[in-house]
Amino acid sequence: MKDVIKGFMRFRRAAYPQRAELFGKLANSQAPGALFITCSDSRVVPELLVQSEPGELFVIRNAGNIVPGYGPEPGGVSATVEYAVAVLGVSDVVICGHSDCGAMSAIANCTCLDHLPAVANWLRHADAAKAINAARRHSSPEARVSALVRDNVVAQLANLRTHPSVALAVEQGKLDLHGWVYDIESGGMLALDGDSGRFVQLDKFPHTRAMRSQPSALALVG
Repeated sequence: MKDVIKGFMRFRRAAYPQRAELFGKLANSQAPGALFITCSDSRVVPELLVQSEPGELFVIRNAGNIVPGYGPEPGGVSATVEYAVAVLGVSDVVICGHSDCGAMSAIANCTCLDHLPAVANWLRHADAAKAINAARRHSSPEARVSALVRDNVVAQLANLRTHPSVALAVEQGKLDLHGWVYDIESGGMLALDGDSGRFVQLDKFPHTRAMRSQPSALALVG
């Protein structure tokens, strides 16, 4: 905890004065351009990965970068997605998995989670990815986990699309969806190409989207 407090003191002495004007503008409003959904893993820092300043990203973090499908009892993730899309009007949503993910390792290796009932219940939102991953052959346990990380990003994007605010924004041509996988060791980022269904290097294909918004014919006529 001492390091945490020391970090805050450095922020007050150095980082805050350098951005005082920015914080003044942000004091009463925010207009982030993207919602970034990623894992709670301490090695994954969204603002560092995309080099963003305060006010530029709206962030959700949880075990396994999971987005539960929309239901009659929406929870905190659903509420945050709805607020980001319907109120703040973000133009992009990123779901970002990462290498060496503990949540995905537990699923892929069928780790007993009886002593962690809350974790076990939460990870059931990745059951679609689990089923798809289990039906494939993998060259090694490590390959199985890596594949599940990607499968889970695809599954969570499907869950995300069940949210009314997201479905409407995509239909109206206001929202693009992105699926990323960050490699901790290399610093590389894979991005899901919605047209091919494959993950490609983001730095080589920076315009890759998992789903690009397209105004419907009815919306264009209207």
